[in-house]
Amino acid sequence: MIRIGMSTTCAYPLSTEHAFRLAKLAGYDGIEIMVSRDDVTQDAAALLALSRKYKLPIFSIHAPVLLLTHFVWGRDPLVKLERSAALAAEVGARTVVVHPPFRWQADFAVTFLDSVREISADRGIEIAVENMFPWKFGGRGMKAYSPGWDTTRMDCDAVTLDFSHCALSGLDSLAMATELGDRLRHVHLCDGSGSLDEGKVFDEHLLPGRGSEPVAEVLNLLARTGWDGRIVAEVNTRKARTEQERLVLLVETLAFARLHTAQRRVRRAPRSPRAHESLRPGQQH
Repeated sequence: MIRIGMSTTCAYPLSTEHAFRLAKLAGYDGIEIMVSRDDVTQDAAALLALSRKYKLPIFSIHAPVLLLTHFVWGRDPLVKLERSAALAAEVGARTVVVHPPFRWQADFAVTFLDSVREISADRGIEIAVENMFPWKFGGRGMKAYSPGWDTTRMDCDAVTLDFSHCALSGLDSLAMATELGDRLRHVHLCDGSGSLDEGKVFDEHLLPGRGSEPVAEVLNLLARTGWDGRIVAEVNTRKARTEQERLVLLVETLAFARLHTAQRRVRRAPRSPRAHESLRPGQQH
């Protein structure tokens, strides 16, 4: 059975504990930690305490490689990758998700793929490079990533497939999954409605089935071939006005994954008052 996790980004801008709580209520099998400016995401002991409290294993660590996390663990991208792998080892996660370097991180870009291999071997951790997308400013293309944004063209052993990034870049995710073969080790479950060439600007991270990517077909393929990686929901729920609305979106995402990986164990969103009560005093929103 393919295990389905939830990224802490699904609860943004709520606290890390709130993300664990929502993942547990929705019925996910585990969680992915996006390392951020929230100190809890950088603290192995704090994460393990939350993992035990909510009985949710930590599947993966997402390295702090976003523009919003530029100063987390300093500015050296190699240090960020090394510390992400160390954190993954400490919390029992088997995968680190990392983006290709930005073009202006020129020195790191030269050694990036070698560093990924070396750190992966040293730590016994799978480092799965995530597919990204081209950038455009004023209608003109810009090379934002080096060696590039298309992981099918990279000499890396493990890849994370993100459906929203596929949509924005104009890639067919089913063709990408097929081409990657055994190198596909991790999936960010979401969707997107179109590419930059079609006028889209934002990385949407829609719920699966609400965009134009062949998400169901990719999940079917993984289930049929006995794939043993992890699927992690990474959907945007920021428009939810209440916790219950957010929870419904997360349950819908999980139900989609269960259905299309031939897993019939689907959970409905809790309706009892206790299931969606506010966090206790002292817990962050």
